[in-house]
Amino acid sequence: MDNQKALRDEYKQKKFRIGVFQLRNLDNQKILIGSNVNLDAIWNRIRSELNLGGFRNPPLQEDWKNLGQSRFVFEVLVEIQQVDTEQRDYAREVRELEKLYIDELQPFGERGYNVKK
Repeated sequence: MDNQKALRDEYKQKKFRIGVFQLRNLDNQKILIGSNVNLDAIWNRIRSELNLGGFRNPPLQEDWKNLGQSRFVFEVLVEIQQVDTEQRDYAREVRELEKLYIDELQPFGERGYNVKK
């Protein structure tokens, strides 16, 4: 029981890469903009879903299927540094940054895979 608590506490102290990313198609330069409080985990999840054919973005899924993983690159656009002494809502901050990048880059239609809300 103490070992599980220690592992949980250790996990809570772990710092993850937080930020905004783009997944870019190297053939047509279309991009998908997203954000997460764990960039490494989200990239693993997206890649797994795309490889298994279950990604929830049909145009991106189709391009991935036709072109293959080697024709896409995962790029971090901005990373938020965690500060031990501050209580911050990193999830809210990263969503706001994502909105700014989407507004600036307009990754819709021929330019990207994002869907206008």
